[in-house]
Amino acid sequence: MAYEGQWQTEAVGRLGIRVPIVGAPMGGGPSTPALVAAVSEVGGLGSLAGGYLSPDRLRADIAAVRELTAEPFAVNLFVPTPVEPTGEAIEAAQRALEPYRRELELPSRPASTAGPWAEDFEAQLAVVIEERVPVTSFTFGLLPEAAVAALHDAGSLLVGTATTVDEARAVVASGADLVCAQGSEAGAHRGTFLGAAEQALVGTLALVPQVCDAVDVPVLAAGGIMDGRGVAAVLGLGAGAAVLGTAFLRCPEAGTSAPYRRALTAATETSTAVTTTVTGRMARGIENRLMRDLRDLDVPPYPVMHTLTSELRRRAAERDEPDLMSLWCGQGIRLGTDLPAGELVRRLADDAAATIARLTKAAGR
Repeated sequence: MAYEGQWQTEAVGRLGIRVPIVGAPMGGGPSTPALVAAVSEVGGLGSLAGGYLSPDRLRADIAAVRELTAEPFAVNLFVPTPVEPTGEAIEAAQRALEPYRRELELPSRPASTAGPWAEDFEAQLAVVIEERVPVTSFTFGLLPEAAVAALHDAGSLLVGTATTVDEARAVVASGADLVCAQGSEAGAHRGTFLGAAEQALVGTLALVPQVCDAVDVPVLAAGGIMDGRGVAAVLGLGAGAAVLGTAFLRCPEAGTSAPYRRALTAATETSTAVTTTVTGRMARGIENRLMRDLRDLDVPPYPVMHTLTSELRRRAAERDEPDLMSLWCGQGIRLGTDLPAGELVRRLADDAAATIARLTKAAGR
């Protein structure tokens, strides 16, 4: 990377990386150890999506990343939100999902509808602490005070997700070392945890400078960033690094399924929509039949609805039926490529530097 030495932002220094590129954690399969390591190995920060992994699988994946790279990497965890769904709400959701289950030749009801609705967060946290992961990112809320202390004692930097200025301030007050400002263009689940999700759909261009002005820690920018121009833009807004997820979905190292990849290749900037009913939490992805059909359904909250739909979404992927999958991605999807992850990071850094150089030259005329 011809421009590697110029990246001297505080975020780059704190994270121990060489270029201002962070691979977003993408749960449900895309964020493989190979993808994480490939991003880290060339100077970025790869992120392992730990939220849906069992503690044993999480430990194994951390070990797999370390076999492939000695560079810093991150593990992302979901802060749990207590939920107590009523039997009536679960029953209504099951009835709504039965036609799709029949279509996919699944039993009419999941094997269990009594929970647990998510992996054991305390056990996941214990793994991250014991493994002394370099960077721990978190979303959907704030880490408990004891967890913050234990992670810091284990030498882990903490990055909290915020979709508003108030959330960013709360993340910093909780003890996080950096804030990830997630713009509304971002794919997959929104990290909103204060107020209504509909009121937190602030675009990256508007959100990042406001967050930078409001907090005294380095800010990472996420949402709609797909190429070097986008990286340069958020650096210009005050961010110390750019977080990209959708840009890596088509990399050969990603665990993205074949029908998912085809849908990404065919999508445009108008193909995505936000939904709260596929999983019970607001998320952005390619609009398909499942998203449209469930749009007006009153569903149990995340992660309950996520669990109720997870089996049918997995079966749809196995049967090559993208209309019943969750095709999470951001609005910059048309700019995606099939490049290997390491080559993509190099191109992002080089193109960002070239963009900055071009603007600097133009300003000096």
